[in-house]
Order: sequence, then structure tokens, then C-alpha cells
Amino acid sequence: MFEHKSAKVISVKHYARRQITYIAYGMAVVAFSLGLGMAGYHYIGNLNWIDSLLNASMILTGMGPIDLMPSDTAKIFASFYSLYSGIVFLTTIAVMSAPALHRLMHVLHLEKGKE
Repeated sequence: MFEHKSAKVISVKHYARRQITYIAYGMAVVAFSLGLGMAGYHYIGNLNWIDSLLNASMILTGMGPIDLMPSDTAKIFASFYSLYSGIVFLTTIAVMSAPALHRLMHVLHLEKGKE
């Protein structure tokens, strides 16, 4: 997927295109996750769409919930959505930063196990 360590460093133009692509992948995952949370809070938690957006975005960014959930089913959804969001947040940051970290290691010629 990325160039081999012995290959030449790609041009800034190709790097920028790669970085934008990975950011777009990350934003697609965030949009899907936000939609999933909004639907859950709306249909399971019985919140209106704006409150669902607020709760889903707050959970997705790690800030915490705003509204209390009225039923056990809604509380279970909120619990699983919180766990899912934590994993998605960390994974998305890793995906979006991968091209930059790879380029940095490539430019500095960092190799595994070499000091």
C-alpha cells in the first residue's frame, strides 16, 4: 500500500493526494458512526433528531452523554455505542495519521530494530 523503505520518497503532490484520501476514509467512518448513533438515540432513546445528533456527537468525541436514557434498552444501546465510539475514534485517528507517520519514518529512514 505504501512505498517500500528502499523506494524513493513520493512527491508532495502524491503525498497530499494520499493524505486527503485517508482523511476522506476517516471522515466516512465518522459520518457512518454519527448516523448510527443518531438513529439509535432517535429510535431507541426516543430523542428528537437534534438531541440525537448532540448525544451521538458528544459520545463519538469522548465528551460523554447529555440526556439520560429512559429505558433499559436505550441504556444498553448507549453503552454499546460508547464502547464502539471509543474504538472508532482511536482507529480513525490511526488511519488518518498513517500517511503522515509513514512519510516521516520514510524521510528519516527509520527501520524496525535499527538504532
